[in-house]
Formats: sequence, C-alpha cells, structure tokens
Amino acid sequence: MKLILASTSTARRAMLKAAGVPFEAVSSLIDERRVEDELHDIAPATLAATLAQKKALAIDAVPGTLVLGSDQILETTDGDSLSKPSTRDEARVQLVGLRGRSHRLISAAAIAEQGNIVWRGSETATLVMRDLSDDFLGTYLEDEWDEVRHCVGGYRIEGSGAQLFESIEGSHFAILGLPLLPILSYLRTRGIIPK
Repeated sequence: MKLILASTSTARRAMLKAAGVPFEAVSSLIDERRVEDELHDIAPATLAATLAQKKALAIDAVPGTLVLGSDQILETTDGDSLSKPSTRDEARVQLVGLRGRSHRLISAAAIAEQGNIVWRGSETATLVMRDLSDDFLGTYLEDEWDEVRHCVGGYRIEGSGAQLFESIEGSHFAILGLPLLPILSYLRTRGIIPK
C-alpha cells in the first residue's frame, strides 16, 4: 500500500514524517473558501469533516493507494467558524476577536481508496487565548505573517505563537492540524506502517 497526503501543509507533512509514515504530498486543489461559503450554515465539525473528505476524493489514485485528506476549522464560543485570513488586517481582526476567550480547533481527516471514503476521524482541542496587548499582536503578525497566513485563526502554536495562550486542552497533533494517533492506528491496519 502507498499513502498520498492530499495537502502540502508544512505541519502535516512534518507530523507524518516524524512519525515514520512513508507518503507523497500532493495538493488537492480544493477551493476551500468556495466550499466554506456554500456550506456556511453547517456546524464547524461537519464542515471540517466535509472538507477533509473532499480533499481525499479530489486526488485520483491508482489501486493500492490510500489518499489522506484533512482540514481544520476554528470554532468560536459563539459557534461561528474562522478561516485562514486573506490579509494581515483580517488576521488582526480574528486575533482581536479571540483574545481573552476560548475557542476550539477541530481537526478532521478522511482516507479514500479508489474513490470511496474508507476511514474518517477527528479530534478537538480547546485553547484559551490570553488578553494580549495590541503591541504584542502587532509584533507577532509582523514576525509571523508569512507562516500564519496559512493557518485558521491567524496564528500557529509553534514558536512565539505559544505566547498567545493561557491554557490548552487536547491533542497537540489536533492543534497542528491532524488527528494523528487515530490515523496511525488505521494506517497500521492497512500495512502502511508496521503493527
């Protein structure tokens, strides 16, 4: 069996590589914003799962190949979801809205085989952002914009992003964008990695 990761996300590739999973990374070319706009009225967890499945199904794979699609949605305490910011100003607005409050990161994954979803999974982490100052926020976005523009909510937990938070509950892997341990469990059953 062979595994294709339907993503070019640096964090997702690094997690699979560090876990010893052999894979090839290919962009799924799904227009996430269009899908989010079409499905704006569904629950964030359902949206994350739907995007993960669409990404897994977007890659045509030969027999003997599994395709792993994944997505992450940020859900606010109001039940709204946030996307990847398009601009630095949008990232600032998102972070200002999150400061001093908790939110959930929902990481969903799906695995397709020959055009059918054969596995689904998700994990959720709850993060409480500290009441960070405007000065810190400005410096953070200046230093990290090239990285965080690809991240829901306009932040990443790595590096100085850890300073954004008061507390975190849940899987570190889910925060990075994959429900990694459940994925590894399934990949063992399929012979991608040893039991």
